[in-house]
Formats: sequence, structure tokens, C-alpha cells
Amino acid sequence: MPLLQIDTNQLIDEAGQQALLDEASRTVAGLLGKPERYVMVAFEHKPAMRFAGSGEPLAYLELKSIGLPEAKTTELSRALAELMHKHLGVPADRVYIEFADAPRSMWGWNGGTF
Repeated sequence: MPLLQIDTNQLIDEAGQQALLDEASRTVAGLLGKPERYVMVAFEHKPAMRFAGSGEPLAYLELKSIGLPEAKTTELSRALAELMHKHLGVPADRVYIEFADAPRSMWGWNGGTF
């Protein structure tokens, strides 16, 4: 159910991408208390991105989940920003994160909805 989409202007090699995806998946599952088997993480390199008028390292993340608790967004923001710095070299002040709580009926899986 949780989906973390990572868009960045930083290019990393295949091994780096896998390390980022693996750690991001574990982090999201752990902080949301959801089984990792339901967590999806996607990574896209988008070189044509700018933030604050600059092409310096940046990342835009979207985290969507059924039952995303608003009380957890600060902790999630901190953990995800740390991941972006660790794996991509993006400082926390150049990371935007959009959080979205999805209704069960609006999230499809396995030929149905949750």
C-alpha cells in the first residue's frame, strides 16, 4: 500500500539505486508499521529539475499510503531527508516531500481494492 516515489536530478549507478531502494523500503515499512511486502519504491532520474532557481542536488518525494498518520509526517520527513543525503548527497533543505493518505477504495491491488 505505501508508495514512495523519488525524483531527483542526481544520477547514481545501479548498485547505488538498489541500496537506496532497499533502505527506503525498509524505512517506510518500519515507520508506518506496514509489512514490507506491500511497500513499493520507485526512483527516477530527472536531470531537468530546479529548486530555488538552482540545479544543485535536489529531490522531490511523494509518499502515499492508506492510513498515513499525520502525526508521523515529521518523523518520516526527517528519515527520508536523511536517506536522500546519505544516498544522493542532497541536503535536507533541498528535499520536498508530499504526503498523501489514500482511501482504501481508491487504492487498487490484486484485481481489487484494499
